[in-house]
Amino acid sequence: MIAETAEILLVEDNPNDVELALYAFRKNGLANCVHVARDGAEALDYLAHCGAGALPRLVLLDLKLPRFDGLETLRKIKTGAHTRFLPVVVLTSSLQESDIETAYRLGANSYIVKPIDFDQFIEVAGILGVYWLRFNQPRLK
Repeated sequence: MIAETAEILLVEDNPNDVELALYAFRKNGLANCVHVARDGAEALDYLAHCGAGALPRLVLLDLKLPRFDGLETLRKIKTGAHTRFLPVVVLTSSLQESDIETAYRLGANSYIVKPIDFDQFIEVAGILGVYWLRFNQPRLK
């Protein structure tokens, strides 16, 4: 079991996007509850070592990842016995219709295209964290 439970699992391999997201979370008082996985395999390993009651409340998932891509990672999360109800928001640069359709078919809770503009990226990441951690009512166990 993971010693310190994260509320957000950020699955992102781009160090610049990781830093931007962490900055946005800090700005909204959410920085101390983030675990970063650099690829899909690392994310799945993290989730496998979380107890059922210690799962993060949100996964922010990029699609273009090394080892397991985002869609394969999403499929594994949504078919896992203790992770299938975990909210997963795809946060990616892909506007491909096939990626959007596949993500929703696999159970994504939302699909957001990363803004290119620095300020917009900060705003979107902050809104996501605030919505899912402060306003969204998680599924009861």
